[in-house]
Amino acid sequence: MISSATSQLPTATSLHEPHRSARGDTLGARYSAVRAQTEHLCEPLDTEDYVVSSMPDVSPTKWHLAHTSWFFETFVLGPHAPDYLSPNPRYAFLFNSYYVQAGERHCRAKRGLVTRPTVREVFEYRAHVDAAMHALIDRIAGDAEHPAHALIELGLHHEQQHQELLVTDIKHVFWMNPLRPVYRARAVDAGDVGTAAQWQPVAGGVHRIGHEGDGFAFDNESPAHRVFLEDFRLASRLVTNVEYLEFINDGGYGRPELWLSPGLATVQDQKWEAPFYWERTSDGWTEFTLSGTRPVSPNEPVCHVSYYEADAFARWAGHRLPTEAEWEVAASGEPVAGHFVESERYHPSPADPNARGLAQLYGDVWQWTQSAYVGYPGFKPAGGAIGEYNGKWMSDQWVLRGASCATPQTHARLTYRNFFPSDARWQFMGIRLADHA
Repeated sequence: MISSATSQLPTATSLHEPHRSARGDTLGARYSAVRAQTEHLCEPLDTEDYVVSSMPDVSPTKWHLAHTSWFFETFVLGPHAPDYLSPNPRYAFLFNSYYVQAGERHCRAKRGLVTRPTVREVFEYRAHVDAAMHALIDRIAGDAEHPAHALIELGLHHEQQHQELLVTDIKHVFWMNPLRPVYRARAVDAGDVGTAAQWQPVAGGVHRIGHEGDGFAFDNESPAHRVFLEDFRLASRLVTNVEYLEFINDGGYGRPELWLSPGLATVQDQKWEAPFYWERTSDGWTEFTLSGTRPVSPNEPVCHVSYYEADAFARWAGHRLPTEAEWEVAASGEPVAGHFVESERYHPSPADPNARGLAQLYGDVWQWTQSAYVGYPGFKPAGGAIGEYNGKWMSDQWVLRGASCATPQTHARLTYRNFFPSDARWQFMGIRLADHA
């Protein structure tokens, strides 16, 4: 919470009365819920925590709060609320991220140098946008075909992406602080019970993957299309810390035969010897979590590993990473259930020893695949600036599937395609093994 030395910061909902739609429309309720969840994630923070950028990939919390509001302002209110006025036209420059067609942008690496607007002013900006958004939602509630509906839904999922980034970014900020502060304390799991991994066979043949039908999906999840797969098998759970420790103790980080060439170069240059947030002490390995630093728990899923590390571990284990098509086919029909951000654990949990079939498909950690992030057959990005959302990143990225302990549950789905470059580690990224049948 805000320290007693600082005046209490307002939230968007405290600056005006909570919206009550006369129609009780679900879009208005969902909008309020998503925006409130973002601010709930900020509750443990003090004012100083909002401003810091600890590396170029990490944006300040204040920026996340403002950028998600800028998104609604730019792509929804601008085209569909002609009377809307921004509280500061220069916010468009500060809080645009990478949308070239939307105008000039502030340098990403310098976001942590922007002390103004203040945190209070950013919350006021959110409230300003919220008031205009609720007015628009009320106005279009009876028009199911209004184009703003789809844009609002896109904006809500965009904000949920930034909720996850807010959690992972503040973890990196706290990690860089020698005091290693606690974000939210949580009780240690009652039992860290190990469970043996089993191989789950999956029949090959022609399968259909990708999004089709009703429900939200990003454009990169379409079009649905057919893929041919050979028979394969998937591990029933995620790779654990104790299994990864065997790789470390076997000299895994120093064995060139296990690594892709740029991966080995990265390991040597960055002096990697363990997953991100691990530290070797006289008593063994410790792991920094958002609940503090503690000994590495053997049966929790290993996390904060790059594609390079995931691939090297799979080679060392005598197996491989799944393709994204294999993952989707295997997960088809399984419930979207697991440990998401709503559980407020902010850390992966051991597999349920009573689970049957494929466990830990969602929540806990995103799972690396061996699939490059490219467009599906027939993929066409939307026109204009909104089309820059996914398509422009289809280069030098790898697909991850599932969800993590920082992902909102309503944001996860079977066809979701997350993607990151090969050396990224600050997200909750882990490993599930695959093999030929």
